[in-house]
Order: sequence, then C-alpha cells, then structure tokens
Amino acid sequence: MTNAAAGPALARGQGVALWRQIAGSLEREIAAGRLPPGTRLPTEAELTARFSVNRHTVRRAMEELESRGLVRIEQGRGSFVAEDVLDYPLGPRTRFSETIRRQNREPQGRILRIEEVEADGTVAEALKLRRGRPVVLAERLGLADGRPVVLGCHYFSAARFPDIARLLAEDPSVTRALARLGVADYRRLVTRITARMPSAEEAALLEQSRTRPVLVTEAVNVDPAGEPVELSIACYAAGRMQIVVES
Repeated sequence: MTNAAAGPALARGQGVALWRQIAGSLEREIAAGRLPPGTRLPTEAELTARFSVNRHTVRRAMEELESRGLVRIEQGRGSFVAEDVLDYPLGPRTRFSETIRRQNREPQGRILRIEEVEADGTVAEALKLRRGRPVVLAERLGLADGRPVVLGCHYFSAARFPDIARLLAEDPSVTRALARLGVADYRRLVTRITARMPSAEEAALLEQSRTRPVLVTEAVNVDPAGEPVELSIACYAAGRMQIVVES
C-alpha cells in the first residue's frame, strides 16, 4: 500500500468544507504523479488520522473524487487512483497486441489453462460442429502494462487444429498459433456484446471488485474462405477498457 505524503494542515473555520480540502489535497497529489494510476490509496482510517477528521468527512471526500473519475472505490478491496481507460476497437480485424501497442502500452498474454472439452450448443453452432465434438479450450489473460484487462475463453476445433494446444502452450498468441497452422489471416464475422457482474474467479483474475460489472463479448472469427476458426468469449474489466465498435 502506498501512503499519501503529508500535506499542509486543513484550514478550519475559513468557509471551505473540510471534505473539499481533503479532496483537493489528494487531487493535487494525483496530478503531480505522487499517486500514479492504479495505486491503492491509504485506508479510510489512515486518511482520518492524517487529516484529523472523522470518517464521514473522509468518505465524503472520496465520493467526490470518485464522482469525478479520479479514483475508483471497490468494495472489500479499497480505493485506487483511476487508470486511463483504454479503447478497444472491434472491427473486422481485431488483434489484442496490436490494439494495446497502438495506445503506447505493453501487451502481455498469459495462458491459464488449455484442455480438450466437448462442444456445447453455443460452441458447436459457432464452429459449425456437431454438439459433443471435441474442441480445444484455451483460457487466456490479457494484460496492458502488467494490469489485467481481459479474460478470454478461446475455442478451436480439435479435428481441424490438433496442434493448437501445444502451440499456445509455447506462445500465448492466438494469431501466431493460427498462422503456424496455415491460417495466415482471419476476420471477425460477428460480435455480441453484453454486460454482467463477474464471478468470484473472474473478479480475482481481473483484480477488480465483484460489485463492478464486466463487459462480455462473444465473437466468431473466420478464415478467408468464411469457415470458422475460433469462438472467443471475452470478459473485459469495464473500469479499464471501453469497447469501440468500428465499421
């Protein structure tokens, strides 16, 4: 945890509410870079002691900063300096690493698990398979500058891509794995976007509160011949990513 540096004493009895002064003090520290984006702020008790005020006054200051988008408050986890929200364009050709690099961030992918499962109705329809046919499921965590931003479940036909599990275990890039399997390029055929509350596992992996919603996309990618190569169901941390639909 990062503690805010001690600032000037509050001006009492001079017509400016104490909570406004506290909010202003923290805002100046954020603007000066002493509290970088993503930093966990001092606890309510620590701020109460620092400014010699009651908890209600600190709470009112934090609510003001949250309403202005300067901090995010996550139940059970604390308060954090808000990060810049990344744009994630959805177009015919969407690539995670390229998108993140265009915004001067460093992308990273981490494969959490790879297993062969039976295709349920949703997966079978998307990949044009019979229900129950074997598919490879790769669960992947995408990060920007080390911060998790998306949790994706990627499904591939095990019959068409028998080596994809091995390739993804060696290199978490879906694009490079498909290229090595003969699919040099692919495009997005359709995307469905919804919002919901995360599961406990999703919230933990995305490092966010369960009370904060996530954006969910369900997308089918096809090869140049129009045949499906992948079903992707991705869960985005809404506080760090906003989806932009491109024509």
